[in-house]
Amino acid sequence: MSKNIDPLTLEAGSPENPSIFGKYLLLGLVARGGMAEVYRAKRLKKEEGLIALKAMRTKLLKEQKYIDMFLAEGTLGRMLQHPNIVETHEGGRHKNVYFFTMEYIAGKDLTHVLRKVQLADQRLPVPVAVYIAQKSADALHYAHTLTDKDDNCLNLVNRDVSPSNIRISYDGEVKIIDFGIARAKNRATSEIGTLKGKFSYMSPEQIRGLPLDGQTDIFSLGIVLYEMLTMERLFKGESETVLMEKVRQSVIPPPSTINKRVSPELDEVVLKALSRDKKQRYQTAGDLAAALLKLLEPYKFSVNELGDLMKRLFHDDYVKDKEVAVIASTLDSQFQMVDTGKTESFESLIDENFDVTGIMEMEVDMDPWEEEEENDPGEEGNSDDPAPPGEFMTHDPAPPEPAPPQANKASMDPNKLIFTLLGVTAFALIVTVIIIVLKKL
Repeated sequence: MSKNIDPLTLEAGSPENPSIFGKYLLLGLVARGGMAEVYRAKRLKKEEGLIALKAMRTKLLKEQKYIDMFLAEGTLGRMLQHPNIVETHEGGRHKNVYFFTMEYIAGKDLTHVLRKVQLADQRLPVPVAVYIAQKSADALHYAHTLTDKDDNCLNLVNRDVSPSNIRISYDGEVKIIDFGIARAKNRATSEIGTLKGKFSYMSPEQIRGLPLDGQTDIFSLGIVLYEMLTMERLFKGESETVLMEKVRQSVIPPPSTINKRVSPELDEVVLKALSRDKKQRYQTAGDLAAALLKLLEPYKFSVNELGDLMKRLFHDDYVKDKEVAVIASTLDSQFQMVDTGKTESFESLIDENFDVTGIMEMEVDMDPWEEEEENDPGEEGNSDDPAPPGEFMTHDPAPPEPAPPQANKASMDPNKLIFTLLGVTAFALIVTVIIIVLKKL
């Protein structure tokens, strides 16, 4: 039996036992952070697939600044319309829970991809790394140059470009999934420990607490590209103080010194993105995207190749996700629209003077953003080990390609899917009988 959500405690639900939240069914918790929780969900009475529902942690409701930040994130998300940025749909407040919905990206974030490749003792193919970085740079350039209705540039800066915020779908799509909208003015000089490893992807000017523009995102993306190519952390240290100093001053060797497949031209692009002198760095993310696109041309790389790689790396998860989608497609027949209270829209919660960019400048305690953060790739095990010798190949036959992960035969068995659907149908009949009995009472 489905459950209505307590107004202060969201129940994650599952495909077999969804929780009702307004006009949505929650089908399981996907991720939890200090600021919000993300659920796999489906909108009732809509012939559409799965969506993601992001709900603000209710423990932050006492602080208006966090409510404003969350509303600004949802408002900004609806302004960002780019194929490589996750799409935000609608949002508001339901029973004191602030939320907004987004497209559901069936796949994994880049952190998981790098870790999976690393555990297989392999490398990410060079064209895959370049492709992911090129799409990310294109998305960043769009955000950096976004204008408001009066054609004024909003000067948006992500400030949090890292593997955990780049998601790769099982079809090979690349999406930036989180635009951190709040700028803590003294973020780099906050109490040591509040950033939990994010120093690894900061620019030197961000570490120093200087004013930031789009070039800080270019440096951060350069770090991500470097690590995709080398399968090693670029900046690492025994303490955050040491780490910060390395970001500011350590020598950055060309990626080709670690991965011989990296061309001199790609070395040049990476090192230019990582220039500490902003005058020598790419001036715009669009310039970086153009340089990477030119390097991709000889490979004739396609999105399908990245999708095939993702399906091989995460075969069991891919099959499971498809099964959940099939179950979700049958749910509307089981549930009637339930009056769970009024849902206030974003439009009713913010007025015409709501200043998204102003909220971005708020000075805030960063702890709620960074809570429960996953380790970044390379933090487990000995990061000083030599680079893995192999590589997951998309074009060339050498070196040998690892065998695809063994399929989960049980999850692939058509009979299992049939029994699952029969179970869903039986569940629907039980729900119908209960409703009829309750009405008679």
